Amino acid sequence: MAVDKKTRCAEDLRTRILTLDIAPGSDLDEAELCTEYGLSRTPMREIFQRLGGEGYLRLEQNRGARVSSMDLPVMRMFFQTALLIYSSITRLAAENRRNDQIGPLRQIQTGFKAAIDAGEAGNAAMLNHRFHEQIGEMAHNPYLLPSLRRMLIDHTRLSQVFYRPLSEQDQQRIQMACDQHDEMITAIERQEPIRAVDLALAHWDLSRDRLEKFVTPDPLPLEEGIRYGG
Repeated sequence: MAVDKKTRCAEDLRTRILTLDIAPGSDLDEAELCTEYGLSRTPMREIFQRLGGEGYLRLEQNRGARVSSMDLPVMRMFFQTALLIYSSITRLAAENRRNDQIGPLRQIQTGFKAAIDAGEAGNAAMLNHRFHEQIGEMAHNPYLLPSLRRMLIDHTRLSQVFYRPLSEQDQQRIQMACDQHDEMITAIERQEPIRAVDLALAHWDLSRDRLEKFVTPDPLPLEEGIRYGG
């Protein structure tokens, strides 16, 4: 029973972090979480260690567990690295995928489409996470998969913005992203690595500007006539 509680707790904490229910950089109250999930301190600390190894938490001596931050240095590294990982993973998936892995990818995409149609932003972001993680598993590369999973933590948190459209153009981008998923599945199934990489690049470009707004929102307007240094 204790193992089941630990598994449920770890899964729930991952979801709460990915959906921003627990904000980036937040300190976790160990005692409060033990009460909430019906666990003692030892299994809770084991969960913290596991989530720390996965990149969800940062464990600091004499401070406890803190949710991984999304400050500017972290985001700078994210935007520098994401394209490299996505393109490499997608190419390898097209080259190395097994036949039995195509069906699960299509199932995830079916759920993703349903979430988009229902306007369920949080669920869409989580299914997008699972979609790209599944492609990572299809790449069969033990070196890149951990890097992809760490990157997807931040990408999924940023995607909470992308899947909440503020305009008709935003809605069109979401639909294009959905269509690109379908095309990526086809390219991977047909084992067309060049086509798969082209789609991965276009997919990233489609969302990059919206994701960057999470980090650098529009500046405040300045009153007319005010100039810096003037």
